Amino acid sequence: MDAYLSILKRYWGYDDFRGIQRDIIESIGSGRDTLGLMPTGGGKSITFQVPALAQPGTCLVITPLIALMKDQVEALNSRGIKAACIHSGLSHEQTLVILENCVFNAYKFLYVSPERLGSELFLKKLGHMNVSFITVDEAHCICQWGYDFRPSYLQISRVRDVKPGCPILALTATATPEVTKDIQKNLCFREENVIRMSFLRPNLAYKVLHADSTFLGLLQLLNEYEGACIIYTRNRQKCDDLARQLTEYGYSATFYHAGLKAGEKDARQDAWLRGKYRIMVATNAFGMGIDKPDVRLVVHVDLPDSIEEYFQEAGRAGRDGKSASSVIVMDGKELEQSKRRVKQNFPDLDFVRKVYEDVCCFLQLALGDGLNVTREFNMERFCVTFRYHPLMLTSALDILDKAGYIEYRNAEEGTSRLRIDATRNQLFSVLDMQGEQIILAMLRRYGGIFVDFVFIDEDMIGRDTGLTMDIIYQELKELSRRGLLSYVPRKHIPLITFRQRRVMKEELEFPYAVYTMRKEAYIARLSALQSYCVNTRECRSCLLLRYFGETKAARCGVCDVCEQEDTAGITEQEYLQIRTHILSQLQQGPVKASELDTKGIRPHSLAWALDYMRAQEELVADGPFIRLASSKS
Repeated sequence: MDAYLSILKRYWGYDDFRGIQRDIIESIGSGRDTLGLMPTGGGKSITFQVPALAQPGTCLVITPLIALMKDQVEALNSRGIKAACIHSGLSHEQTLVILENCVFNAYKFLYVSPERLGSELFLKKLGHMNVSFITVDEAHCICQWGYDFRPSYLQISRVRDVKPGCPILALTATATPEVTKDIQKNLCFREENVIRMSFLRPNLAYKVLHADSTFLGLLQLLNEYEGACIIYTRNRQKCDDLARQLTEYGYSATFYHAGLKAGEKDARQDAWLRGKYRIMVATNAFGMGIDKPDVRLVVHVDLPDSIEEYFQEAGRAGRDGKSASSVIVMDGKELEQSKRRVKQNFPDLDFVRKVYEDVCCFLQLALGDGLNVTREFNMERFCVTFRYHPLMLTSALDILDKAGYIEYRNAEEGTSRLRIDATRNQLFSVLDMQGEQIILAMLRRYGGIFVDFVFIDEDMIGRDTGLTMDIIYQELKELSRRGLLSYVPRKHIPLITFRQRRVMKEELEFPYAVYTMRKEAYIARLSALQSYCVNTRECRSCLLLRYFGETKAARCGVCDVCEQEDTAGITEQEYLQIRTHILSQLQQGPVKASELDTKGIRPHSLAWALDYMRAQEELVADGPFIRLASSKS
């Protein structure tokens, strides 16, 4: 058994690799810059975890998803593989300890959020690390005009400057041919090297359902399909409302969005994964890193912004290989609503300039001040004070972020702090069983907790003790109320960092790539999705695959367009043309069915014509051959 298979078997228990996993592993393992295109559920993590274990050094993994980062670190540690992560929720001291340990080769994997890459501390310590290779997850985020661009990804080039000899493995599940080229260019690939897996999902039926009302269409689908279901919607309030409405109708449903506290997110996600709820109603904040194989149905009751977004979310259905469906429900209002999003996502630049000025006033920032200043930003109070709509405000802040004036971090969770004020004997004499579990878990994890405040992670304590986040919070709050310890829970609040000194709003400049080009690209992506939704002639799977550069896909036979064709028959003129074409090929004798010239004929139409000709006794199937009924074999 070779080294890669041996590692796969030892740590994951699999006998062999899937799809293009092996090709990617061998490519990055040989030191080549590599871009791997794998659809959702293709097993991306294996492609960097296995080769990293096969060579010395630490694998640096860059990913924007803190929750996914924590989950992968925990999963690796549970397998006896040393891993750590650095993200904005850690204190300076915690970050420093992890980086120092990496310098001394304590970890095989170091997960880092892209925002941390620009830190001088990180770059300095990175220079002393033995890095095997760099993995960039969600690599499409580096494309400025593409889907889901994140300015922090541009910091990756600084990492390459520090470690020029380290190969890069870029991974994504959603990249058009143009984005594929852009990723390699922005990551400074030494040579083009793309390993792609077909995005074809033969077990997944893509459908669009036109209904009198979205909710009635949704009920129709829930009654038609069995098994676990994800329903995607665009706003948080609708998540809550729709889950409550479905519950009132007798369905088992919960909801998930970015506005929930971490403990609530974990509890709802775990309950759905364990089957306590059949339905998860969610915004696009849900799904990354969620591997529930038996999802039978994904429904969009609001149109996504792009085919990329839709394809990624649709791909969470049917990961077990069994039949599943992804359905967009439309009641006729969606296309007009989606057009209004252009204005919401790209407000006029005069509006953006006014937001900048008002934010500076709100945060009491004088002209010429503010370089590298970070302030908490109470969005709700700001909207009330200056009369802004939250959606338009968020879009304006995003444009200012991408233009380099600010860094806007939406609803970031800080880190909780705790100090034990009582003596050990005083504390343990009053603890109940749950309180004792919590305190013992903290003592095992955190030193100096009797001396000064330390940063704690309630998620980790919950995993250590098996207790819910709510129980941990209530226990610590009660002990704090009784004066036995001091507990400062983490806050859920946005932060704004000014990257430049404050200027007059008239002096703000917005480069073509930041505003106009991104707006044009957004409109093009939205138009592509709208065309997909109104399409009634082309197989939906073929249409999606062609968008991602696969031009030779066969008709799927299971989407709503194919199903409609299969029940519609063909016109008399089309039949006569096919009949003449087939008879001309059989004049010289029998022909194998697989060798018939069928160029330009739809598979459905050919099958219908052949069946009809057999019924009319013009043709005879003779083993693998088709012959004229009057001819002799």
